[in-house]
Amino acid sequence: MKILVTGGAGFIGSALVLHLVNDLGHEVLNVDALTYAANPTSLALLQNDPRHRLVEADICDAPRMQALMSEYKPDAVMHLAAESHVDRSISGPGAFVRTNVVGTQIMLDAARSHWDQLKGAAKDAFRFVHISTDEVFGSLGPTGSFNEETRYDPRSPYSASKAGSDHLVRAWGETYGLPILISNCSNNYGPRQFPEKLIPLMILNAFEGKPLPVYGDGLNVRDWLHVNDHARALTSILSKGQPGETYVVGGRAEKTNITIVKTICAICDELFPHNAPHEKLITYVADRPGHDRRYAIDPAKIERALGWTPQAQFETALRDTVLWYRDNESWWRPIREGVYRGERLGLAKA
Repeated sequence: MKILVTGGAGFIGSALVLHLVNDLGHEVLNVDALTYAANPTSLALLQNDPRHRLVEADICDAPRMQALMSEYKPDAVMHLAAESHVDRSISGPGAFVRTNVVGTQIMLDAARSHWDQLKGAAKDAFRFVHISTDEVFGSLGPTGSFNEETRYDPRSPYSASKAGSDHLVRAWGETYGLPILISNCSNNYGPRQFPEKLIPLMILNAFEGKPLPVYGDGLNVRDWLHVNDHARALTSILSKGQPGETYVVGGRAEKTNITIVKTICAICDELFPHNAPHEKLITYVADRPGHDRRYAIDPAKIERALGWTPQAQFETALRDTVLWYRDNESWWRPIREGVYRGERLGLAKA
């Protein structure tokens, strides 16, 4: 297949592109604005691979998106490009509305124009896969899980912008007949994640002996999904999903934030005993405004309908993630010395 991927130089996007090309043998046109969170070195394995082409372009540039669609003539679009960090959305929501809402509308229009020109089997086979988040569903109590029928209840500018993009995708499916699919995933972790997110931030701060800032009481719960499991889920949705359907994707690994941090500390105690105990670095800080208490995903539908299941065992995969950051300082050191030095974000008052 020829697949146009947006945001393919980001964390999840690069894992997906590597899976599409290296594991499945597809061709990929990778469209990415290369903002602060993108890192082309994540795609170093594809540097000389003719099946992969990286184009620096903004999804909000409608003429460019139309031109790329017309030139490449993809069999499918997998739309991951987004502003994704909740803390940044609190202090600067405008960028999230622009990229996540307006950018999605522009991609839908470009895909629709391309699809309208297809004929026969090519038209029937075309897919627009929109990758979203479980944060659109709001906050859970101590029990229960999100599923495909959960009502939307976004609580942050980020989740509201992603909810808006989900609604646009469904509307283009209903109004214009565009063959769309939507996924809503839980928190991802693994190699090549930009270090403003919880797990890489804790790992790198622990490496450097810096404080490990834990929001509030540390008891907020997230369901953790390894990025490679997520990439497999997305390709399953592309190849086997039913147009118009939504699939929630989770790793069946609910953990409190403080459990995550203490587990990373224990791993670092083993790897760097001269700095042990790393738990002495844990520092409780003021909570994020509107911090959702608990997320959990019930992935029964994708497991049953598409045969996908998460393969990563959390504790083992987390240790492997710590080892990856230990062994790939050349990937993260320029980030820590440049665009993001580990500072607290999202301090706007609620």
